[in-house]
Amino acid sequence: MSKKELLLGNFAVARGAYEAGATVATAYPGTPSTEITEYIARYDEINSEWSTNEKVALEVAIGSSIAGSRSIVSMKHVGLNVAADPFMTVTYTGVNSGLVIAVADDPSMHSSQNEQDTRYFGMAGKCPVLEPSNSQECKDYTKMAFEISEKFDTPVILRLTTRISHSQSIVSLENRITDEEIISRPYDKNPDKYISAPANARKRRVIIEERLDKLQEFANNPKNNLINVEYNDKAIGIITSGASYQYAKEVCPNASFFKLGMVYPLPKEAITEFVNTCDKVYVIEELEPIFEKEIKSWGLNVIGKEIFPTIGELSPEIIRNCLKEAGELNSESLVTYDVQEDLPVRPPVLCPGCHHRGPFYILKKLKLNVSGDIGCYTLGGVPPLSAIDTTICMGASIGMAHGFEMAKGKEFAKKSVAVIGDSTFWHSGVTGLIDIVYNKGNSTVIVLDNSITAMTGHQENPSTGKTLKGDIAPQIDFVALGKAIGIKRVVEVDAYDLEKLEEVIKTEVNAEEPSLIITKRPCILIKGIKFEYNDLQVNSEKCNGCKLCLRIGCPAISFNNETKKAEINKSLCVGCGLCVDVCKRSAIELMEKKD
Repeated sequence: MSKKELLLGNFAVARGAYEAGATVATAYPGTPSTEITEYIARYDEINSEWSTNEKVALEVAIGSSIAGSRSIVSMKHVGLNVAADPFMTVTYTGVNSGLVIAVADDPSMHSSQNEQDTRYFGMAGKCPVLEPSNSQECKDYTKMAFEISEKFDTPVILRLTTRISHSQSIVSLENRITDEEIISRPYDKNPDKYISAPANARKRRVIIEERLDKLQEFANNPKNNLINVEYNDKAIGIITSGASYQYAKEVCPNASFFKLGMVYPLPKEAITEFVNTCDKVYVIEELEPIFEKEIKSWGLNVIGKEIFPTIGELSPEIIRNCLKEAGELNSESLVTYDVQEDLPVRPPVLCPGCHHRGPFYILKKLKLNVSGDIGCYTLGGVPPLSAIDTTICMGASIGMAHGFEMAKGKEFAKKSVAVIGDSTFWHSGVTGLIDIVYNKGNSTVIVLDNSITAMTGHQENPSTGKTLKGDIAPQIDFVALGKAIGIKRVVEVDAYDLEKLEEVIKTEVNAEEPSLIITKRPCILIKGIKFEYNDLQVNSEKCNGCKLCLRIGCPAISFNNETKKAEINKSLCVGCGLCVDVCKRSAIELMEKKD
């Protein structure tokens, strides 16, 4: 009898990779996919790593697959954009051992800069896509993905969404396979297959189309457990997948359901039979109308985005309201419930004592144009700091700063800086910096080095000195790298030394050559990090209520409208002392030194 555990969807994917005999796992951390690889790292049998970015992660996994090891690479949806180049080609070359690409989409953009549907990548790359609807399927589909990958000589995308990745359900655990012929295949030395030069790629293109036909036939077979047809009330049929299945099942428990496990390519024969059996069929899918468009192209009559939203994640309440408002179903046939809707909104904010607060305070004070990047420091763009003007994608800040100069000239460059975090710099900022040097730019780049990949939960990166598994690793030095690529002006400065920070930024933006500034101080949430002081408090006799201390946006500082004085919440204050430097009246006092 197998052991059962309550697992997050991401943990279940990791367990599936373990049970399937995977021996290589790569990733770049990104919510909502991060925990997959963190959990995989607990298995000694799997050689796992944080790669510098998703493109590199996929390339490493491709190499491992060709060498003969089952491999899994994990990323969030925007990470697949970064990995698109190798992805679009490995679907041509095919694989040796199984290659699974776990991609977590983020409907409603809970922690992402855009909302996109990974199923489109499957279609573009002609790559099969599986989509689980609970944690058990996360594990089962991961194992199945390896089998499909090897059976059809193709990478396989495992599409997750935020709710599936971060929700828990019961999972039956099984043993890891021990078949060495599966775990370690011989290296597939086959240049005609793996060198994607035009002559070879043209031959592989034909194979891809043949493979899609075979995959569709495979998906149509109920024995392969990629479709789950449940006939109940045939007056109402619902075609769906993933989290949408759970929502729809909750709202319409008595309807007939066609749940898809392989969401590309679609099982045409089985879907056609289902549609023809039911009186009316709804297609319920999160984000794009991919099922709906293809099913309608077959000449079948289904109802989809006419009543369901394309934007944002779905929910039982949204599905119920859409069906009710469209008048398509008798509201009495739907499950109803009360939803609490008057919850207060809690906007995101930089933590008390955050390393990024000082640099952003100075940048706003100097009224500079700031191109920002992806990370905790994106919050530097919201009030009261309001220091960032742009955020596009990982690494874009540096290239965009150079673009400012290209468009407006050197004088504009002296009023502009790029800010980027340490992990993001290694991910895709280095190339932008090299571009500035090579093209004789004058841009100033500030690397906000807080010694960790903070936003996604404290993962290691090339400058932290540790690997994913906690082993000691070389620390890549920002200063040495900057000088090695030709930057003469490289300066390190304490992120909490506002006076020095302001002096350095003023000096470097006015230089007639590129500058690299590295602000140093570890993330306040790293275990063991402490500041020199505690028990900060406001001296009410000195405070005149100017609210200058509020401009740093620290959650520990508030303003009492009755006393017209600033106040410090001692349960939130970490004693960084930044507010002490900001206050012009010395009204914030350091009461006690720590031992």
